[in-house]
Amino acid sequence: MNEPVSTLYQPSGLEHVFVYGTLRRGGANDITRLDPPGRFVGPASVRGWLYSLGRYPGLLLDERGPAVAGEVYHLDPKLERVLDGIEEVYPQQRDEYLKRRVTVEVAGRMLDCLVYEIHPRYVQGRAVLSPPDWLQHAPAAG
Repeated sequence: MNEPVSTLYQPSGLEHVFVYGTLRRGGANDITRLDPPGRFVGPASVRGWLYSLGRYPGLLLDERGPAVAGEVYHLDPKLERVLDGIEEVYPQQRDEYLKRRVTVEVAGRMLDCLVYEIHPRYVQGRAVLSPPDWLQHAPAAG
């Protein structure tokens, strides 16, 4: 069943974002090169299943899954709007990614973070990536 797609911009109210794919440092959409840039907090991981969708990944959160590698960044409200555009949450309003809240341990403390989770229907029939680290599987830039 599809979740309703919002027609209004909805900020998460969170101060941090967990990124696991093209938004990671060195990725195609490196968050530190965006305007405004993300401010690195530390490496982190969340439990779930990482899938390849070709040029980018999708993460399904699941406490039973392996630790998916990622990074945490400070989330400026303006940066959240930029990320929503990249993930086509706003203004395109597609349903491929859903904004979720996840708690991660980073630098010895627990932080509530925004994460963009893939809608399950987009990964049906796709193989789970192992190891669950997108930077080890990402296609070469070119």
